[in-house]
Amino acid sequence: MTQTVILGVIGSDAHVVGITILEQALEAAGFDVVNLGVQSSQEEFVETASANDAEAVLVSSLYGHAKQDCEGFHRRIAEADLDVTTYIGGNLAVGQDDFEETRAFFREMGFDRVFDSETDPEEAIDALMADLDMRTTESERESQAVSA
Repeated sequence: MTQTVILGVIGSDAHVVGITILEQALEAAGFDVVNLGVQSSQEEFVETASANDAEAVLVSSLYGHAKQDCEGFHRRIAEADLDVTTYIGGNLAVGQDDFEETRAFFREMGFDRVFDSETDPEEAIDALMADLDMRTTESERESQAVSA
């Protein structure tokens, strides 16, 4: 079964190169990718994930304002009753000195994984495959328990 991933650049950010490379790498890895492109709103991510029965939402931001752009993002996902893995990556904070602080901030916001702008696409894809395999295994166990 092909897994669907929603990919886009959030907010007013217009950096397209990174998500284009990531889209190609994800497709080569066997994912069905819906690329929202640049300057995507939270609503577009949520509506597209819902309409495509997506397993994951990958948010990119390179202009340093992701904290503001992602405020309330996971509340919207919950309100839409979506069960998706969420990643964010890029240059997420202006003047970012310690990425571990930035990572902790976005993890607290609800993102499953947080990547810096130097992350190799293969690293993110390996993590996504592992996370989605883990979720599939969990839901298989839950459905087996229900039917038993």
